Amino acid sequence: MSNLLVGNAPCSWGTLEFEGLAQQPIRYPQMLDELVETGYAGAELGDWGFMPTDAAQLAAEFTARGIALTGAYVGVALEDAHSHAAGEATVLRTARLLAAVAQQTGQGVQPFLVLAADNGVNPMRTQHAGRITAEMGLSPAQWETFAAAANRIAQAVRNETGLRTVFHPHCAGWVETPDEIERLLALTDPALLGLVFDTGHYALGAGGCETIPVALRRFGDRIWYIHFKDCHPGLLQQARDQQWDYFEAVRQGIFCELGQGCVDFPAALSWLHEVNYAGFITVEQDVLPGMGSPKESAARNRAYLRAIGLA
Repeated sequence: MSNLLVGNAPCSWGTLEFEGLAQQPIRYPQMLDELVETGYAGAELGDWGFMPTDAAQLAAEFTARGIALTGAYVGVALEDAHSHAAGEATVLRTARLLAAVAQQTGQGVQPFLVLAADNGVNPMRTQHAGRITAEMGLSPAQWETFAAAANRIAQAVRNETGLRTVFHPHCAGWVETPDEIERLLALTDPALLGLVFDTGHYALGAGGCETIPVALRRFGDRIWYIHFKDCHPGLLQQARDQQWDYFEAVRQGIFCELGQGCVDFPAALSWLHEVNYAGFITVEQDVLPGMGSPKESAARNRAYLRAIGLA
């Protein structure tokens, strides 16, 4: 189906948007070249500064490879009102770059501003990722502050750049569980803020993959963008039993290659066809810097998607 395009992201090459991780040994030209060589049509931006932040230079890199810029993740401490102004400024800096590159390359699919909480910062949420209970969540007042900031930032992005904002539920952040996703969506404007549904993070946050088909329908009206990420069921259980923190779970390879975990990607693909989803599916296989063989994994992930009908 020609309406579906397949991209990948720097996190699959070890570039994760968190403070305190070792520097990424794979630089962006190699990452983009390998992404193209393994059959992907687009890439997310990755952490600010990983790729060029000059729009003309970045546009030239994408044009030369014939790929689209699909989006950029920005984490903001949305629960903290004192962080909102600085967070909005950071988001708008990124959104301006996305919009300028899309305009200069003439790409047909507009990138998304992927808004997230300031994930991996709060020790309690990081330690209990995948095992979050209601008592570990935001207070009602914090929820109001969080949602108001998400609305405000999405409005600012639309007003200044015309781009759409999607929120990324993410383990080790304040919106991880199915109920937390539902709470955020109830408190935010459906005309302003959509959802990027990340199959791997949803599986870890929900405690398994079984409810993904239900979740796609539960949140379907707000899903504007999708990440295909797998989750290894054995490691998911081990993470719960041994109480791994989020980074240990990633280090152990909980986000495995597509088709090696519990996510039913054929069912997810069927749902995308059913709702006439158009645009990019972004493959992500989160690895910490230096882990694995990114190019080989990217090739196997792309081959798996072709095998289930995603040409």
